[in-house]
Formats: sequence, C-alpha cells, structure tokens
Amino acid sequence: MHKPQLSNHMRCRWQVFDAGWSNFGKMVVPVCLVLLALLLEGCTRPSVHEPVTLILLEEWSNKTFGEVRQQELQEFTRETGIRVNLLPSPESSQQKLALWKDLLGTGASGPDVYGVDVIWPRILSEYFIDLKPYFANEIPLQFPGLAESYTVDNKLVAMAYRSDIGLLFYRTDLLRRYGYREPPRTWDELQIMAARIQAGERAKGRKQFWGFVWQGAADEELTCNALEWQASEGGGRIIEEDKTISVNNPQAIRAWQRAARWVGSISPPSVVGYREWDSLNVWVAGDAAFMRNWPSAYVDSQAAGSPIRNEFDMALLPGGNGGRVGTLGGWGLAVSRFSAHPHEALELVRYLTRKDVQVNRSRVLSQPPTLAELYHLPEVLELNPRFVILNQAFLTGIVSRPSNVTGEKYQVVSDAYIRAVHSVLTAEKSAPEAAAALENELVRTTGFKTGPPPGKPAHLE
Repeated sequence: MHKPQLSNHMRCRWQVFDAGWSNFGKMVVPVCLVLLALLLEGCTRPSVHEPVTLILLEEWSNKTFGEVRQQELQEFTRETGIRVNLLPSPESSQQKLALWKDLLGTGASGPDVYGVDVIWPRILSEYFIDLKPYFANEIPLQFPGLAESYTVDNKLVAMAYRSDIGLLFYRTDLLRRYGYREPPRTWDELQIMAARIQAGERAKGRKQFWGFVWQGAADEELTCNALEWQASEGGGRIIEEDKTISVNNPQAIRAWQRAARWVGSISPPSVVGYREWDSLNVWVAGDAAFMRNWPSAYVDSQAAGSPIRNEFDMALLPGGNGGRVGTLGGWGLAVSRFSAHPHEALELVRYLTRKDVQVNRSRVLSQPPTLAELYHLPEVLELNPRFVILNQAFLTGIVSRPSNVTGEKYQVVSDAYIRAVHSVLTAEKSAPEAAAALENELVRTTGFKTGPPPGKPAHLE
C-alpha cells in the first residue's frame, strides 16, 4: 500500500494505522476507510498557536447515540476550546477489542481517549493511566459494582459513563389481551405466557409472530444471555472470583436445556443467529411478545413511528431458584498513556461523565446514568419512570462476567463458553456433554481448579 509523504508530527498517526492494517482487512471496508480518513485528519498535531484536537475511539450503540455524542463533543469544545474527532468502530465486541489492541499495542500516539467495555479493563490495563487520583470525589458516587468492574489491582482503568444490565421488554397491550396483570417473574412463567400469546396471535393470522426473542448468535451477546439463564438458577458465573471453574453443574445444564427448547417453539429457529439488532428489529416490528435486551433498546422501541410505541414496558429478567439477575454491561472512558495531551484527555473524560451531561443523556437517550443519586432526580424520573427498576437491578441484581478473574484469557474463556452453549442451542451436543467438554477446556486454558458454584444470590422482590 503506497503511503503518502508525512511530516514527522504526522508519521506517528500513520504508524498506528499501518500496524493495525492487517487486522483491519477482516472488518467492514467502509469502517476502515472512514477510520483512515479520520486518523489522517487527526495526524496533524496542532502547533503552539492552534487549539488541541483529541481523538476519541468508542463504541456507537446506535445512530441516535452517535448524534447525541457529537452534540456533547461540540458543547465540550465550546466550553474548553478543545476539539474532538470521534472515530467509528466495528460492530462486534471481538472486532472492537482486536482494533483497540492493535492501536494501543504500537506504543505510538493514536486515539487519546478510548471507550472501554466493562469486560476489558484487565486486558487493556497496561495501556491506560490510573484515573483514581483524578476522580477521587466521583468514584464513591457510582454504583459499587461499576467502579469495581473497571478497577484492576487498585488501578482505575476507566471511568464509567454508561451502565447497562440485561432486561426483559414486554408488550403491555398483549399481556392485557391475554389476561396477564404483570410480566413473568420466572422463566417457567415466561415460557407459558409466551406460548399462549404466540398461539393466540398466530390464530389471528400473524404467522411470523413469536413469543420471545433474544440474542443467540455465537458472539459475546450469547455469553450475556446464557450467564443470566444459569446464574438465575444458581448455576454460577462460569468461573468464580476464587478461580473455581464452576460451569459444569446441574443448574447450568438445566438452564441451557430449557433455552434449547425455546428454539423453534417460542423463539424463531433463526434466533441462534440473532444479535442485538436482529432481535430488536423483530421486536420493534411488533412480531414478539417478549424480548431480552439492554436499556438502550427502549429508545428505538419508543421512537416516533414505532408500531409498538406506548404499548410496551420493561422489567427485571425472569429468575429461578437463584434469583433474578441481569448481566452487567456498559462502557467507560480511559486515557491512553501514549496520548500527547493527557491533561486535555482527562478534561474530556470528566466532562462526559459529569452529572449534568449524564442527566441530559438520560433524558434524550433514556441511557441509564452511572451515578446512583441521579436515579432519584425528578427531571430524570419524569421521562424515565422505569429507571426505578434499573436502580433496583444495579443495586441487587447484577451478575458479572468472569473477565477480571481471567484477565488476558477472558476472550478465550468466553469464546469457549459461546461454542459450548451454541452447540446445545443448535442440537449439535447435549448439554451435559457440552458442559463437561467446556470444563476440561477451561482447565487447560486457565489452570484453575473445578468445583461447585457458590450459594444462591438473594431473590429480588
């Protein structure tokens, strides 16, 4: 590939791009081209008399989020004079992480601020500065589980700006039509309700209507879904905090078997290939009674022109013998230790995690704040009364993926878990066979011991 002639202060940015080019080829071409254009645009570090320009690389959850983020960055520039270029990113979690590692691994100046998935801190910790000294007053205001998830060996790798948790979306009009006064509290109740509503709607001619849609593709979304199924039955979290590999247990096996029975019955056969947008599209089209997704799905569901506008609500996910839990998700912002402008980068992180910015984001995007106190503000609850449910979930109903305990090996562990669960959903293996094989693979991968999951978490009332 022919490189343009770059000045010395531009060459650093080209090195970042060039080092990662081999892996970029595996991603969507338009994303690569936009990334190249923006990287080259940001190559020219300002002279002494020009304003500082930062580069921000983070996930875009949807088009609306991207538009709101651009507005926030414009306001940040008005307040500080610091400009920010926002880069696009690939869609899948694995591709994002590969891109982040490629850029950071060069050791050259690239993006100044990175979005960090809640499962990445230990994987990327060495590349970011410790934020704890700069956010000592803000950390105690966050939900306890959030700060812990971004902390590695007492180092705060990223400052959370978006908190997520798995939720159940349900059609309020259909529940009323079929005589249900509240959403299901257990997975067994969900199966019964979904089957009955599906049969009733199909009898009216809606042959493509389904009871329950979720994310069954062989990707990180499946780890989140399956972890909720098994943890809510007391089946543990794959690998526990004490490094015990607990996944091969009767509760997890039963949870996988139950989900496999959903495929082709209350869930479409193609659900084993669904990612978040696939399930959301079916749901927003009005072709499902229930959906598992993240809080951000509320925006598209309630958008002007949505067939289900004002005809749905969200609740805690159903549970079992282990309680009602949702997988913790979310994103934080980290400052690269290779940034040429760390002071300005810290200002950007502080601005994007600030109370008033989070309040506005919650009003415009219905995005859950990371600060517990904001869930009690009238201006937040007025437009988001459902945040009461989220507040309860964040305080008592979180299950975390075993990313910190496995560190650099998390993606290998998650991929193995995904393959095992997916093989059960597609009937390639029985659940006991898949769980036993997964246990052996995790022992070889991590060297950890095997054992049962801990006691049951508390039920949510």
